[in-house]
Order: sequence, then structure tokens, then C-alpha cells
Amino acid sequence: MVTSRKHASKLLVALAVLATGLPFTLAGQAVAEPAAPPVQPALPFPIPPMPPGFDPAFYRPAPETYANLEPGRLIAARQVNVANLSLIPVNVDSWQLSYRSTNTRGEPIAAVATVLKPRGYVADRPLFSYQIAEDSTGNYCMPSYQLQMGSIPATLTGSILVAAQFLEVQAALAQGWAVVVPDHQGPDSAYAAGPLAGRITLDGIRAAERFEPMQLSGADTRVGMMGYSGGAIATGHAAELKRSYAPELNVVGAAEGGIPADLSAALKMANGNLSAGLVFAGALGVSREYPELRNFLDANMNGLGKLMMAAKEQLCASYQSIFFPFADIIGMLTTNPFTDPTVVSVLDKTKMGKAVPDMPMFMFQANPDWLIPVGPVNDLVAYYAQDPNARVEYVRDHFSEHLTLDPIGAPRALLWLRDRFAGKPVAPGVTTTDVGSMMLDSATWQVWGEVVGTTLASAFQQPIGSVR
Repeated sequence: MVTSRKHASKLLVALAVLATGLPFTLAGQAVAEPAAPPVQPALPFPIPPMPPGFDPAFYRPAPETYANLEPGRLIAARQVNVANLSLIPVNVDSWQLSYRSTNTRGEPIAAVATVLKPRGYVADRPLFSYQIAEDSTGNYCMPSYQLQMGSIPATLTGSILVAAQFLEVQAALAQGWAVVVPDHQGPDSAYAAGPLAGRITLDGIRAAERFEPMQLSGADTRVGMMGYSGGAIATGHAAELKRSYAPELNVVGAAEGGIPADLSAALKMANGNLSAGLVFAGALGVSREYPELRNFLDANMNGLGKLMMAAKEQLCASYQSIFFPFADIIGMLTTNPFTDPTVVSVLDKTKMGKAVPDMPMFMFQANPDWLIPVGPVNDLVAYYAQDPNARVEYVRDHFSEHLTLDPIGAPRALLWLRDRFAGKPVAPGVTTTDVGSMMLDSATWQVWGEVVGTTLASAFQQPIGSVR
């Protein structure tokens, strides 16, 4: 009996020790950080980078390598050299990150972003997330490829928007900010699939904050987001999704212009007009993320429509624009897409106005925009205004049009974000301001003067935005 009691006592002690240690063991497993992937060195000159379609190990890694990772966790990282027009090197630190994100069906996918920062360390450096208007259906149009030195130049691929908007990225670098540029259309180049682009953008911010060489402050990093036209699709959806999808991020402001708030309205306006080719490419891009839309197009397009679809499957923005302008898209279909329940449902899922962003917003739009109708943007602002906590500054430009408003409005947006990074408060409320032209705001002229100086300096290999 005594022996039995001794064994029982020892068993109880062992169980007590195990019970005491088990929570700590489980807790340690729950919070354990996956090991950071090694950073691969940049390609030696003059070896050119491979287009994404020929680089599956980085752009399309095996699903088992990231299936169990949380959104924003790094899969792979490598150093790259970035350049203007694929030729003129830009003297900054730069890498590509492959990271886990989430597609429309809630499945894990691998996404890619380019991260850049000025040389040297600066404490509490802010992060600028710039969503370039890729507006393409070919993977060789992705910013991560087009921004690299030695890539096929934009003048040949048709990725002129990537090359042009990279100047705005350099304007941010000149401010001393770190930058992340996501390939927000995802691995299948799902142009205009807004919710997907929003998640990839938010996960790109997470990845940049976790990437040690960026020397950021983790989730405490002050983040500003910005995008124009196709880039505003990603920015606007990211702003609306942030509260539910990435609540830990410290996004202090989002700026967007030329805002495709409603793809359905853009398609209706584009039918038979100059913008038909580019806007229809957006419908093709959405169909890659929503197969039910692709099934509708395949079943209802006539011969000419199927030819147009085939021609647009792998094109960058410039060629999307010049192929099939003024096309009668609705006339190529046996069924009116805007009365079909499947199409209406898909287009509604890509529409902005599902949630009010929990950060200050700066929105600007050309009133006579021939590509993106102003009406849905007005409606979106009115929806935000219903929330007493919304903080939105909306500027309508009555002289500019879609293409010119980007370079005209970008300086004002950058200055607005600079105020947000500086901690200047924004009072609750929504304001709408009508101007003749945002170009008349003299406070913004200095920004483009700095861009010109920065571009010239980079041609002579001067570092951008570095601490002097």
C-alpha cells in the first residue's frame, strides 16, 4: 500500500510538472516565427533578369512551401538592381520579396513585391506603398520585372505606365521614405480584380515590415498608400479591407486618383469609345479571378469577340489601349452582360463602397475623365460621408483628363502623405473641393522639380534620399 501511494505521488508530481510546462510549450509553438529565408544576391552584370513566366521558382513556388504560412510571411527574398527604362540605374537599396497572400477563394497564393529604401539607416522610417497602374494581362508587364535593370524596356513591352509612375516612387525615395511596390494583380495578372489587389497590397506591406534589411519598425511603421487609375483599384480596395484583413497595420493615410470605383460603369462608358480596348482588358483580368465571368464570355462572345479576347490575353497596357479601340463590346455578345445575374454579381464584388476606410483618405478625380467616369467616384465619396468618423478630402479637377491628372495630381498627393507621416491630424468629415486645375497649386511645383533633379542625379549614380 505504501509503495502504491509513493507511485501515485510521483505520478501526480509528474503530471503537475507536465501541466505547468505544457502551456508554455504550446504558447511557444503558437508564436514561433518562421525562419527568415536567405537573401539571394543580385544578378551579376550583364546577366539580364528572367521574365516571371520563365522564373517559376520565385514567382510560382510549390504551394507546400507557403500553404501553412500566415498572410504576409516571406517565402523568398533576393537583391535586385532597379533602373529607369531598364537602363539608367537608380542608386538605392532594393530587393524582391515573395510572400504569402490570399486569392478570391480564400486560398493561399504566392505574391511578389519590390521593396526599396535610401542607403543607410534612419530610425522610424515611414513606408510608402505605391500601387503602380500595371493595367496588363501579361506577366512580363509586372512591376517587379519591369523595374529591374536589364529587363526588356517598357518602350518594347508596352509597360509605359510602370516606367512613368516609377518617377513617383523616386519622388517618395527622395523624401527619405522606404517604398514597397506590389505586383498587386497577382500571379495570374488578374487586372482590375480589386479585392485580390487589396489583399496583395496589404500583405506586401506586412512583408516589407518583416523584411529585416528594410530596417523598419515592424507593425508600428507609419504606412501611406497611393495609386492612380489601375493603381487606385488596389489602393482603394486595400483601404476598405484594411480594418478586417490587416487591422494591425499602422496605415496613416491613403491617396488615390483616377478612381475606378465601379468597373460596370467604366465598361458601359467604354463601349464603342476610345477606351474600349483597355477597359475590356480589365474584364478579362477579372475573369481570371472569377471563372464564372470567363464562362459567360466564352459562351456568349461571337467570333470577333473571341479573336479580341485571344489577342488581349498577354499584353501590357499600351498595347491593350491601341488594340480594338472603339470596339462595340456589347454588340459582340449574344447576351447583354449588364442584365445577366452572374456578370452583375461578379462586377458588384469588384465595386468599391463595401466598407469605410479607417484611415484618412485623399481622393482626386478629373471631372471630364474619358476613361473612368466621375459619377461612381462621387457616389463613393457620398457613401463614405455617411460615416461620421470618415476622414476624406476629395478634389475634383475640371480642366484635366485621365492621363494628364496623374502627373498633375501626384505632387499634391505626396505632400498630403508627407503631412500624415509628420503626424498632422485630420479632422473627421468629408470635404469636396472643385478646382479648375490642380496644376495651379504652386505648392506642388517643387515636388516635380525635385523629381527632375533626382532623375538626373540617378543618371550619375548619386544616391536618392540618403542621409547626408
